[in-house]
Amino acid sequence: MTEFLFAFLRAGVSPWHAATHAAALLDGAGFARLEEPATWALAPGRGYYTVRDGSAVIAWRMPQGEVSGWRIAASHADSPAWRLRGTADAACGVYRPGVEGYGSMLMATWFDRPLTVAGRAMVRTAGGLESRPVYLDRDLAVIPSLAVHMDRTANDGHKYDPVQELQPCMGSADVRRLPALLAETLGVAEDDIVDSDLYLCVRQAPVRLGADGEWYMAPHIDDLACAAVTLQAFLQAGPTTGGVAPVWMLFNNEEVGSLTAQGAASHFARDVLERILQASAGGSCADAQGMARALAGSFCLSADNVHALHPAHPETADPGAPVYLGKGPVLKYSAAKTYCTDGASGAVIRELGRRAGVPLQVFTNRPGRRGGTTLGRLLLGSLPVSMADVGMPQWAMHSAVETAALADAEAMRTLVRTYYAAALAPDGRGGWQL
Repeated sequence: MTEFLFAFLRAGVSPWHAATHAAALLDGAGFARLEEPATWALAPGRGYYTVRDGSAVIAWRMPQGEVSGWRIAASHADSPAWRLRGTADAACGVYRPGVEGYGSMLMATWFDRPLTVAGRAMVRTAGGLESRPVYLDRDLAVIPSLAVHMDRTANDGHKYDPVQELQPCMGSADVRRLPALLAETLGVAEDDIVDSDLYLCVRQAPVRLGADGEWYMAPHIDDLACAAVTLQAFLQAGPTTGGVAPVWMLFNNEEVGSLTAQGAASHFARDVLERILQASAGGSCADAQGMARALAGSFCLSADNVHALHPAHPETADPGAPVYLGKGPVLKYSAAKTYCTDGASGAVIRELGRRAGVPLQVFTNRPGRRGGTTLGRLLLGSLPVSMADVGMPQWAMHSAVETAALADAEAMRTLVRTYYAAALAPDGRGGWQL
């Protein structure tokens, strides 16, 4: 599990790289790639996947008969970062490409560490415009702190000005500019790079730490850790029973609201599920009745990480629901429904956890403290299914580098694998048959 997780974290330097890595794993497991503009022909028992924008993936296995529902686990590939915005200056003898913030981040964590650039470039070819993941695999840039000698109040609290303080330094004023470095990496002429989506990324590789190596530290743990663990469980679980199709989803742009064609608030998920129905048993269940019946028989895990109790700030947690590293996956509840877990969906996951021998923790926001949301709430707009928000505890969410526990990843994999294999069916009265 650790090797699979760390490989996913190393590969996922941008959403396009995470999706490319996931696609390679699916290819290796015998899944067939389907392109959205093509006509789909789906064979019983086969595995398939499709990719949108190069940064979002949906994979599934066809049942042997008609589709009666879906068993879904969904996560996201993006993390808060600094997006390159196509401007630069060379003031004070330093080349500084311009960046703007993507998502809500802990700005202080980006100072004084090796950085580089990753994302995707649109390249002109003989056949048109090609989208290519690009990663400058070198220590390229730094955002330097101002020395304490120059600001004696630096340790008294600080409000950062991104324009003034968080633009990366990428060399002397007369060095090659970023477009030239991108062209060299891609092996194309600089003029053939027509446009791009590029972000600063941290160069630190995943590492184990703690007295017994029980924790791990890496960039993008939120939410690539959930993406990796749920994908491994999906690949290991095999086909479900009956007509339920197991589905794995990876979206982009969750950190900025998911309101994109490849985000959870789009029709991507519903588009794919409707096409699966249309190809199931000759399309006999593809009408509105068939879709409604399949949705009623479906369940979704919205998999996104959660805040562990901070040892220096226990006052920030709900005193009635502390969450600890290494004590198991977490069910998330919210009275305001910013999380999707309710009594029925929570009961299903608790029962599956009991059967799998997986301890579960509970997260609720401290009363009076505003919490975050997850992609599950946005998915409900197009997929009105029973849904539970789950995740793994971590420290320093939205830091450039985060920390979590390996035991939680192992337990989460076991839980999700059990979930995929379970014979879940609604009883029509708000309960579930297991």
